[in-house]
Amino acid sequence: MYRYDEFDHEIVQSRVKQFRSQVERRLDGRLTENQFKPIRLMNGLYLQLHAYMLRVAVPYGSLNSKQMRQLAMIADKYDRGYGHITTRQNIQFNWPELTDVPDILNDLADVEMHGFQTSGNCIRNVTSDPYAGATAEEIEDPRPTAELLRQWSTMHPEFAYLPRKFKIAVVASKTDRAVIRAHDIGIEITKNDKGEVGYHIIVGGGLGRTPIIGQTLQEFLPREELLPYLEATLRVYNRYGRRDNKYKARIKILVTETGIDEFKKMVDAEYETLEPLDIAVSPEEVARITSYFGGPEFEDLPNHDDGYKAKLLSDKDFENWTENNLADHKTPGYAIVNISLKPIELAPGDITSDQMRAVADLSETYSFGEIRTTHQQNVLLPHVKKSDLYALYQALKKVKLHADNIGLISDIICCPGMDFCALATARSIPVSQAIAQRFSDPARQRAIGEMQIKISGCINACGHHHVGHIGILGLEKAGVEFYQVKLGGDASENAAVGKVTGPGFSQDELVDGIERLVDYYLEVRSDGERFIDSFNRLGMAPFKEALYAA
Repeated sequence: MYRYDEFDHEIVQSRVKQFRSQVERRLDGRLTENQFKPIRLMNGLYLQLHAYMLRVAVPYGSLNSKQMRQLAMIADKYDRGYGHITTRQNIQFNWPELTDVPDILNDLADVEMHGFQTSGNCIRNVTSDPYAGATAEEIEDPRPTAELLRQWSTMHPEFAYLPRKFKIAVVASKTDRAVIRAHDIGIEITKNDKGEVGYHIIVGGGLGRTPIIGQTLQEFLPREELLPYLEATLRVYNRYGRRDNKYKARIKILVTETGIDEFKKMVDAEYETLEPLDIAVSPEEVARITSYFGGPEFEDLPNHDDGYKAKLLSDKDFENWTENNLADHKTPGYAIVNISLKPIELAPGDITSDQMRAVADLSETYSFGEIRTTHQQNVLLPHVKKSDLYALYQALKKVKLHADNIGLISDIICCPGMDFCALATARSIPVSQAIAQRFSDPARQRAIGEMQIKISGCINACGHHHVGHIGILGLEKAGVEFYQVKLGGDASENAAVGKVTGPGFSQDELVDGIERLVDYYLEVRSDGERFIDSFNRLGMAPFKEALYAA
């Protein structure tokens, strides 16, 4: 993982001291809430429905065991004993007292963490593939590129006050586990016909009130041109992005209204005005950053088993867990282990302090101390020997982290909704729990197969409902909550925005309708066909009929 240098330490420690003084002035009345708001947002502090919420940056989803233990300590000392993993791979605490926040930031700084770039009209925390450095699918580890972008964008003076927030994601394989086409800029590390490594640049994606799938800005951008070209792109957005209407201030609106061809001409023209060598990072600096992400020293385990296959045969629950929660590792004898944070009794993405400590301990025992957070609001251990999987599974069971539902119907992405958020118009957590309860039978979940349900409690789409196979949007009318359903969304490399089915449902009607929808899918699917494939083959009409049949 990346390690702070002296510059990083100085920035973080200085910011903590500054914010402590700012909080004191807010508490004694020298700063009004309106004056304090932009200051707190630059440090990741929100004012939600019932309390403040502190969002902690987890750049490209990478944590170490020491950091996870510190987050557990913070959860116990300053919050209510848990944290929440977000769809941007960050972690947030929902109940801190304002007077405690400077101390929390100081404790975070002790383990090289902070709240920068988690809020405000800035370049937000750069996200990436949680399988980075572990999967054989990637051309190279995308995290050095993500780290380069983090260093470039942190407190960049020209982009500190953009028209709106700005999100970047990076992947290095054709399989998209970071939803790059729903970002302001999505970056796919790729190769050209000559075998040279460069970047496929996608621009103008985003969800919220106006969901749009990003378009290709550059099919292949040479490696050395990345920062200058992004600088030109951000300059164009900063200059021409609308500031008269915050709902139309995203780059997706500018690209859509301008047209991708004209937008590209504007970026290329801006690029020509730059001195690219003054912005581009030297090969030596790239090599220095990349060196921090060298993989662990894996053992040579081509035929090593140590009873793993025997345990699969003797323990059916373990076999089910391995089928759903493991991913192939680039090194023979190892696996990527996804850990579900989707039990029925907790909000999706919540993790208790005890579970945080357990994950930290298990990462040290089995995964070189490395932990990842995921866009799907789960966590994972990237490097686990297959011979250790059964012991790891047994340890996860003790802390209720052994759910085998990764990618299944109960692995729901869900925003906090009206239980926490001041912007929400409906609750979302109880809806996710009701759906998970209805489909709680593990055998039934596996029979259904891959299913992406995503729930948002308002049109801001923090639950990414637009790109769910089944997307659910909570709304309110005359004081009554109801839920609109979208079908056919896709968050993968085949990104698509779902289509609205029709009138909304009450919560009870919604769960019944989803069950009818799923039952219809099971009747009509071809062998091995996923829900999204069946929907794309048959179209909206029959699925809509099943959803609304009463």
